[in-house]
Amino acid sequence: MPDYRAFEPPELRGDERTVKILVAGHLGAGKTTLVHALSQITAISTEEVMTQASEGIDTTQPGKTTTTVAMDFGRLHLADDLVLYLFGAPGQERFWPILKDLARGALGALILTDTRRLEETFPILDIVENLGLEYAVAVNDFDEAPKRSEGRLREAMDLPGHTPLVTCDARDPATSRDALIALVRHLYHLTPEPAR
Repeated sequence: MPDYRAFEPPELRGDERTVKILVAGHLGAGKTTLVHALSQITAISTEEVMTQASEGIDTTQPGKTTTTVAMDFGRLHLADDLVLYLFGAPGQERFWPILKDLARGALGALILTDTRRLEETFPILDIVENLGLEYAVAVNDFDEAPKRSEGRLREAMDLPGHTPLVTCDARDPATSRDALIALVRHLYHLTPEPAR
């Protein structure tokens, strides 16, 4: 499969359907990586170096030295007439008000998780559900992460049967795009025919 990002992003004509998608997840789940892997424009990031000031406030992850403090932004033409605006939200609890603000106007959310820290996904799921957003869950396939069956993951996250659960590698544009496509298909099937 050719790398679709190798081509110049098409200019916006003005007649495309534009959709805002929230990319959410716990700290270190891979949200920034996914937005950067998918964006056909230079992604905007608000990555900052993690300092001692966050010790005892934020969860930490070995080897993680930077974190998103506001948002990531990218744009992806999923089809000739469909443009996705990707808004990556910070994962720390103290930044959840930003996550809620970024969710305004979003058609749905792609929630990234790492099976090594699955329990940190639960509050994000609660927030997204309380906001009334439909979502898909993408398990970011970290090399050292334990592999769990779909059934066990669904049970642990208490996911409804209709909610897509997929695996991706946030570094890989192809599998990340497939995760977004799973979300978009889910949203499409929930939309009544005249509104499409």
